[in-house]
Amino acid sequence: MLVQGRGRHHPWQEAKGTAMATTTFTPHLPGGTWTLGDSTVTRFGYGAMQLAGPWVMGPPADHDNALAVLREVVGLGITHIDTSDAYGPRITNELIREALHPYPESLFIATKVGATRDAQGGWPTARRPEDLREQVHENLDSLGVGTLDLVNMRMGDAQGPQPGSIAEAFETLADLQRDGLIRHLGVSNVTAEQVAEARGIAPVVCVQNMYNLAHRHDDALVDHLATEGIAYVPFFPLGGFTPLQSDALSRVASRLKATPMSVALAWLMQRSPNILLIPGTSSTAHLRENIAGAGLSLSDQDVAELDGIGH
Repeated sequence: MLVQGRGRHHPWQEAKGTAMATTTFTPHLPGGTWTLGDSTVTRFGYGAMQLAGPWVMGPPADHDNALAVLREVVGLGITHIDTSDAYGPRITNELIREALHPYPESLFIATKVGATRDAQGGWPTARRPEDLREQVHENLDSLGVGTLDLVNMRMGDAQGPQPGSIAEAFETLADLQRDGLIRHLGVSNVTAEQVAEARGIAPVVCVQNMYNLAHRHDDALVDHLATEGIAYVPFFPLGGFTPLQSDALSRVASRLKATPMSVALAWLMQRSPNILLIPGTSSTAHLRENIAGAGLSLSDQDVAELDGIGH
């Protein structure tokens, strides 16, 4: 396995101390920034899952377009990209590497482990210590780095978080962090109890769960994490495979002369300062639309109407 540093002249361990000083942010990105561990990232990020083929399997229909989207992400000043070696599998990581390596010092790439892919496109869990070590090394190899910025431990299944101990799996990642292969740790698809258990093992810089206007089960967790300085990264911010639909959402969007999806992103951005957005798209035009949408200003009346959707 060929493992490379962060860039040709600045291996990741050396660059760590200078990243804050050399980072610049594009002022038009909504939400400002958030500090993840020792790195400052834009609250508006990018999720790479949609760059793979249908149902997140196989290569994209237009390879060059996928590279163009990733380069546009960085060109617009976004410094937080979310991916996983399970997407494709390997496809999105390899696209990120082809488009952006050697990576800008300011770029923060988050990945996740805990699930693989089967021939039918399913997501079987893989949480034995040996499975997790293999997945971490696969991410290192496909991204072409010596250290991963952030690894989220994915628990639960397609139905959502499931109760049970996270200890063995998270301790494995903590060991790999001590070995220098991972900088920061997070958890994904987890219960509040699993978050607390993980935090007792090693520092947790983010929680990545399903959350949007219509799925508000984590309201209390979002608020608690904000008081603890921990990021909350909602996946499926626009509903995922079943897009959000609501009369209230449509009314607010009509009043603001915006799309319902733009309003849904803006609501998340205003919901709490610890929320980091990672909407995905395979279109540069849609990427710019998402940025503009997340920057909408919602009035108290707008928020009150929208808050009623998930309750």
